[in-house]
Amino acid sequence: MPEIQMREALNQAMCEEMQRDPDVFLIGEEVAEYDGAYKVSQGMLAKFGPMRVVDAPISESGFAGLGVGAAMVGMRPIIEFMTFSFSLVAFDQVVNNAPKIRHMSGGQLKVPIVFRGISGPGQQLGATHSWTVDALYTHVPGLKVVCPTTAYDAKGLLKTAIRDDDPVIFLENESMYGLRGEVPEKEYLLPFGKADIKREGSDCTVVAWGHCCLTALAAAEKLHKEHGIEVEVIDPRTLRPLDMPAIMASVQKTGYCVTVEEGYPQCGVGAEIAAQLQENSFDYLDNSVIRVAAMDVPMPYSKPLLQHVLPGVDRVADAIKKAIYFQG
Repeated sequence: MPEIQMREALNQAMCEEMQRDPDVFLIGEEVAEYDGAYKVSQGMLAKFGPMRVVDAPISESGFAGLGVGAAMVGMRPIIEFMTFSFSLVAFDQVVNNAPKIRHMSGGQLKVPIVFRGISGPGQQLGATHSWTVDALYTHVPGLKVVCPTTAYDAKGLLKTAIRDDDPVIFLENESMYGLRGEVPEKEYLLPFGKADIKREGSDCTVVAWGHCCLTALAAAEKLHKEHGIEVEVIDPRTLRPLDMPAIMASVQKTGYCVTVEEGYPQCGVGAEIAAQLQENSFDYLDNSVIRVAAMDVPMPYSKPLLQHVLPGVDRVADAIKKAIYFQG
């Protein structure tokens, strides 16, 4: 299989779906003439023209609302937010309209729309441009929330998202766009609600997604080399629906669990996973679930401070050792 960057995998997914279905279109700030703020939509304007790759004004509530209306009448919009921090300007459209119209119309109307873009602190974007919105949108019934870790995941999940008849929040990470991975040339789709075991192990389960999954894998390798500890890393891929059966099966094997996320600890996704494990797998846990998250402060611009606030390899490794009572 050829190796490509994650931004190329996302580009391929959108192009393939736009070629397959004339009702799919992309709209957002700088997606057309500029080839995308992060070059995810590079070349798409030349392929599909300005009616299907549309540069929007700086008005997230406006073009998100346009997308919801277009989806209601049969189109399949892909709405790109330059950063999901800007999606908060369109919170009414994303949270109060898109996920509720199907329910409130008694199933007469569908809203097949994808909201995608970067979530999280990225590369020193400052406090107001650094929201990790995983928990915010996972809280909302009617939304599906996707967070890919690899180029392979990104392409397969985005194609599934575009074909879904309900609104999908597709969360990317700026610092991962250039990461390369194997992606099949043959078409494939990845199902929602099915976790992936990124690393098998028997001593502790770590649940992590997106950029934090890479951090968890690095911490697992560090513990393996230094202490012979075998960590199992579970990547949920989708946070809503969440594959709790896969997470519980891993915890039943290892007896311990650590969650890792770039979001804040209070009411975070890790807190939800910990609660569900306590309710459904308590007898298999030999210690409490330990959560590793961003420190509970606005994201700093300073790079050393940002690295201190976010979960790093050493902090994750220390949490795993604490979880399994390791004294070495």
